[in-house]
Amino acid sequence: MQITAKSNPMATRKTLRSIRFHALAALFGIVMLYPLLWMFASSLKPNEEVFTTVASLIPSKVTWENYRIGWESSGRYTYGTYFGNSLIIAVFSTVGGVVSSSLVAFGFARIPFRGSKAFFAVMMATMLLPQQVLLIPQYIMFKRFGWINTYLPIIVPQFCGVPFFIFLNMQFMRGVPRELDEAAEIDGCGWFNKYFRIMLPLSVPSLITSAVFAFYWSWQEFLGPLIYISKPKLYPASIALKMFSDPATQTNWSGLFAMTTLSIIPVLLVFLFLQKYLVEGVATTGLKG
Repeated sequence: MQITAKSNPMATRKTLRSIRFHALAALFGIVMLYPLLWMFASSLKPNEEVFTTVASLIPSKVTWENYRIGWESSGRYTYGTYFGNSLIIAVFSTVGGVVSSSLVAFGFARIPFRGSKAFFAVMMATMLLPQQVLLIPQYIMFKRFGWINTYLPIIVPQFCGVPFFIFLNMQFMRGVPRELDEAAEIDGCGWFNKYFRIMLPLSVPSLITSAVFAFYWSWQEFLGPLIYISKPKLYPASIALKMFSDPATQTNWSGLFAMTTLSIIPVLLVFLFLQKYLVEGVATTGLKG
């Protein structure tokens, strides 16, 4: 009876702490989700009510017509064209970035070679360069290649490795026991067989983590298409959304928010389906086996 009496206050304090924690987590969650909820609510409001009822998330009249108007109101092309262009850029950029970065990471993590530390230091230093510093030399180079008004300036560099993904995968591969390499050598496996038969299957969490980040960054890419693409038919959704806003005339904000809502669905679906591997990849990166 004494043990039960003494344990009750501890249980009560634990329950109160749990309640406070979940209440604060719910509060911060609402604060973070509010802009998305407001955007979705505004996509259902009449255009004249978007900024007159800013605090309200409930439209006075639900207007699904905004999605049809927004889908067709960009002129000659519908948003189906722009979303398709974004999908092309995102898929090829993701595949190129993940595959090339994984190969480079395997070289740094497993293959000893002279100057590896120097090359790794240079690779990491490139992460410190602002993208704006490279715009002019890259534009001149791609123009001489004849790549302007194509997706090549956006996609091809991803096939040369992404420093962040290289570092992420390299840290994960360093945690894989080297005894597996020794066992593969006994079976006669070379470096490529070690990579494809051992390291690649074991690196699925880090590869999927890289793929999620790569898809997200490529899908919302704005600066690259703005500089290299001038044909409306080739515009991705990010540029098309910017075209929707016209300071010279009255902007259809409801249609703009409707298309913005649709534009985040692919990224949201990718995250929801792959979040298990994303958390596993981030949690295990850098841990030694």
